[in-house]
Order: sequence, then C-alpha cells, then structure tokens
Amino acid sequence: MITGKINVVEGDITQLSVDSIVNAANTSLLGGGGVDGAIHRAAGPGLLAECRGLNGCETGDAKITQGYNLPADWVIHTVGPVWRDGNHGEDALLASCYYRSLELAEQNNIRSIAFPAISTGAYRFPPERAARIAVGTVKQVLEGNTTIDQVIFVCFSQPSYNYHRQAVEDTITNKG
Repeated sequence: MITGKINVVEGDITQLSVDSIVNAANTSLLGGGGVDGAIHRAAGPGLLAECRGLNGCETGDAKITQGYNLPADWVIHTVGPVWRDGNHGEDALLASCYYRSLELAEQNNIRSIAFPAISTGAYRFPPERAARIAVGTVKQVLEGNTTIDQVIFVCFSQPSYNYHRQAVEDTITNKG
C-alpha cells in the first residue's frame, strides 16, 4: 500500500527540505509568476543561469537543475498545459508532467519529491480535476518498481489542499 508514501500539506514549497521540489515552469524555464517566480527568487541567480543553458522545455516534459539556495538539492522543472476546454489533450499532458518528473527523480536517485498543483494557477486547469490526475499518476508510479520513498503535494491554498486530500482518500480507497 502506498498510503505512507503520499502526503498533502498546505504551505510554501520553497521551504521544504526534500531531495527535490518540482517547479510548475513555463516553456522558457526562465522564471515567471506564481510558484515558478517564488522558486527562482528563493533559489537565487544560479538557478536562472543553469536554466538558460537548458534551451527551454516542452509542455508535458521535465528537466532537472540543482537547487542552489533552496533547502532541496534539486529542482525538477515541468511545463503543464494551459487549460483550453479539456478537449486538447490537457489531461494527458498534465499526467505526463508528473510521469516525467518522477522519471527524472528515479534517474537522479531522488527519494523524496514535492509537487505544487501544476497548471492550476495562471494556466487555469480545473483544480479538482488536476488533483485527481496528479494523485492517480503518482499512485501508478509508486505502485511500480520505484526507489521514491515520499511524494508530497504542497498546496498553496486551503481549497487546493482539500482537492488533493480528497483525491488521495478516493484513490487509496479505489473510488477515483
């Protein structure tokens, strides 16, 4: 059972002491608003310098950098989809963000990873739907042969926390 491997907290992802945090980035990887801007500010100029050499990132993909001034050793940058209407592959692209981030975590021997609510801010992905996709994707990966010990969903608001908490409860009990 994966129950002990998944946790949901409300707080600031830039303050977490985990092996890696995930950045809900834009395609340039050069910083932006929301969690992306907060991570870049907290990490310091080294992060931006390293990101400049990555040549951006496609939607649904992920790239990894050092954590610089963050408590986390690594930052995995993933680009979530902009919500249009749900008929343009948004669900699959969002799931891919989680898969690719966890794949990079595995490749880099990362055992603990924290995710924000990808695409639910400026990209307007419906937050309850996004939480179900996030939790379902993570559960699927954790049920396989993985060295990841802990996944934390770090929610910036109470509603986001509630959606993720409910998604975890539903997924663990096979309702979702």
